[in-house]
Amino acid sequence: MLTAHTMQHFRIEKDWSQAGYFETERLLQFQQDVRGAILAGRLIAITGPVGARKTEMINRLQSQIVSEKKIIVARSLSVDKHRVALPALITALFMDISGDPELKVPTQPERRERLLQELIKINKKPIALFIDEAHDLHAQTLNGLKRLMEVITAGGGILSVILVGHPRLYNDLRRATMEEIGHRTIKFEFTSIGDERLEFLQWQLKQCLAKGVKPNTVIDVNAQEYLADKLSTPLQFAEHLNRAFTDAYRMGAACVTRDIVKETISTGFDDLDARLARIGYTPKALATLVDTGLPEIRRFLKGKLDTDRTEELATTMRQAGLPI
Repeated sequence: MLTAHTMQHFRIEKDWSQAGYFETERLLQFQQDVRGAILAGRLIAITGPVGARKTEMINRLQSQIVSEKKIIVARSLSVDKHRVALPALITALFMDISGDPELKVPTQPERRERLLQELIKINKKPIALFIDEAHDLHAQTLNGLKRLMEVITAGGGILSVILVGHPRLYNDLRRATMEEIGHRTIKFEFTSIGDERLEFLQWQLKQCLAKGVKPNTVIDVNAQEYLADKLSTPLQFAEHLNRAFTDAYRMGAACVTRDIVKETISTGFDDLDARLARIGYTPKALATLVDTGLPEIRRFLKGKLDTDRTEELATTMRQAGLPI
């Protein structure tokens, strides 16, 4: 976050995160495609890297769906997705469909599912259940969601489940052991700003600088092009703009230059562990994927394993879809 003095010096009126929503024809088409899949009652996976603003896009999509009044939106608000099981997701459905936060949901499975069928039938609208951070859901929970959708369909209703998460979710759904779920899932890759990185940066600057201030007067073109070449998500742009303007202010510079920007790029920004973390693969997730211990994974990420074992692990990761 920029200090008040830095913002005043460069005539920045608001934080980069408050720029608004960078809407393009590509993103509008993306939302239309997702809406179409929801109306069809499908299991949907929307995946994107850390900082791509998936949650912001989903919130915007949910607001549009609610305003159209054709679909009932249900949301799973549970924070610890590792421990979220099917009963908690069914409770979310009951609460949002009924509109009663005090509703007592039956604990007996057979009775619970029959009442849910009836509730959906009474409302006469498709239901869209959104689950964020879905890459942390257990495979057994995903199987349960598929079965729940079948139960609702058998009762004459329509239930779509929208799983939102890191690219790890996309790779998991492609695994042979997940065929029953993965082959039934419509997969959307959310690239946020995509190849429009320079356009996004210039838009962001215009949104946050004071009226009449031209972006090129506070951060030169070469610096902008360098950032657009190195960065790929709104979160990265916000962080590195903060660093660049902070350093420029401390140096007494009137404009952020390419050299200043280069010095602000994080040490290890392009290292393997950083790149994998952005798509949801923490050391623990990697250890689970290749069935080994955390110490060995940490040595692998630091390049301290022997050549044969390094190649063995890398081959397994590439086969799972990781950009190794």
